[in-house]
Amino acid sequence: MATLVSVNVGLPKDVEWRGRITHTGVWKRPVTGRRTVRRLNLDGDGQGDLAGHGGEQRAVLVYQLDSYRHWREQLKRDDLSYGQFGENFTVDGLPDDEVCIGDRYRIGTAEFEVTQPRVTCYRVGLRMEEPRMAALLVSHARPGFYFRVLTEGEVAAGDEIVKLATGPEAMTVAEIDAVLYLPGHERSQVERALRIPALSPGWQGSMRALLAEEREPGTTGGNAGLTAGSVSPPPAWPGFRSLRVAAIAAESSGISSVTFAATDGRPLPPGLPGQFLTVRMRPCPDAPPVIRSYSLSGRPGAAAYRVSVKQEPHGVASTYVHEHLKVDDVLEVAAPRGAFTLAQGDAPVLLVSAGVGATPVLAMLHALADAHTARPVWWVHGARDGLHHPFAAESRDLLARLPGSRTFVAYSRPRAEDRPGTDYTAAGRLTADVLRALAPPADAEAYICGPDAFMTDMSEALSACGLAPGNIRTEAFGSQSAITPGIAQGPAKAPHQPAHPPGPAAGPTVSFARSGLNVPWDPGYGTLLELAEACDVPTRWSCRTGVCHTCETALLSGRVVYEPDPVDAPAEGNVLICCAQPPQDLVLDL
Repeated sequence: MATLVSVNVGLPKDVEWRGRITHTGVWKRPVTGRRTVRRLNLDGDGQGDLAGHGGEQRAVLVYQLDSYRHWREQLKRDDLSYGQFGENFTVDGLPDDEVCIGDRYRIGTAEFEVTQPRVTCYRVGLRMEEPRMAALLVSHARPGFYFRVLTEGEVAAGDEIVKLATGPEAMTVAEIDAVLYLPGHERSQVERALRIPALSPGWQGSMRALLAEEREPGTTGGNAGLTAGSVSPPPAWPGFRSLRVAAIAAESSGISSVTFAATDGRPLPPGLPGQFLTVRMRPCPDAPPVIRSYSLSGRPGAAAYRVSVKQEPHGVASTYVHEHLKVDDVLEVAAPRGAFTLAQGDAPVLLVSAGVGATPVLAMLHALADAHTARPVWWVHGARDGLHHPFAAESRDLLARLPGSRTFVAYSRPRAEDRPGTDYTAAGRLTADVLRALAPPADAEAYICGPDAFMTDMSEALSACGLAPGNIRTEAFGSQSAITPGIAQGPAKAPHQPAHPPGPAAGPTVSFARSGLNVPWDPGYGTLLELAEACDVPTRWSCRTGVCHTCETALLSGRVVYEPDPVDAPAEGNVLICCAQPPQDLVLDL
């Protein structure tokens, strides 16, 4: 008979870590006497990051006495006390390779159901003072698991654990953890997992993403269950290649398009609608090159690539493009990348943009028109006036090919010569209230591009109209928003050179394309993630040891080595920056 050995609780607190403050509830301590278990947690317990921990599906974390014995031997530790792994229940019995998702148990007067394995998170490593811990839990098949509380009640150390039912499919915690995190992702196992009603919604979503994954022949790596919708398909070529400027055309005041063609005249590999090009140029011959990314704005599948560039005040790259770039110049260009792409399906499509943000959604409009889609298409755009309205005639022509399309164009300050009803629909800014008043269909798939505040307002308005969060996609031209779980956020800082640059024997150059930084590498940084953090380049991470793929980033050129090796390799053309180091110059999409 399995036994509850210890009941452990702890409220979230602020902990200093790597010069920052993290808010965490991973510090659990044993308590004596009976303790009430409620729907969301135990009395006296709490979680610091409710986005990644806690909630009804993750109310109680369970870890086993046998795993304590395992880690004492593996880590040569004799200081492990109950609650050390952040668990609420330390149990004798219930091993991960026997307990199944959907199993039900009675402990004391409470009843529980197993919903998922432990979340991979850096904070268990913080508590253990072992940074690799999140990866070790997975690779050693000892993650622990979560209970959902079916019946609230009281528990205490010493209570027997009575099994009430076995979950359908009899799929163990260790099995399903391996299906998601380890290489292989066998389809039959994924299908088996999806037949378990008790599996938490988050894990069901990951399994559906694995099931839907369709890899191109010959591609390797990648984990759609952890990166669904956030990782670009493999690039058509590695690194940068030389492309010729075939045409330059003004689209509106301050926005010009540049068309790139192959130097040998052959058609270029097609990009997906919504993707971008990364261009390396040298505006100053005696200065390092600058790297910028621009959305494809032309017809997907065309023999050449068209990007459109806005002239930014004091912008080095945009000034070079607008004032110095000439037809027949040759620039270095990386293959089309990006996950902000038009999804296939029958749902209505809502294309929302402001200013130069029209570029990626215009490529989507081209694709829809070329396909003679029967999907309802909404084109919603905001501009200052006709002089600053890019692609006005082009978008009207494309929409005319889609009989079921709807158009709304707002001019914030129309000129006298701008024609209402022809050039624009209404005067005034394109605001959240305006978008809500348009009553877009709740089953639409929305694609939004423009300034950050605009995208936030439009996303909130569409959520209020009933669109599911997963159907609202945004594309930022600059740095992506950071994901730094539990870290107290201070005022945003612009990316910069590190405060303590390496010595004269600096290593390879690491270029952060979105941030416009070229930084010399030094082994003292540890990983590319830590280098980015030293420069205040916005990053995304969770485990920091090659498990969760939150940090997976497009590698535009160069290569990396890993220490430690990731549990599962990233997609082709990508890198896990949390455990990667550069042996040569490289460019990251950060």
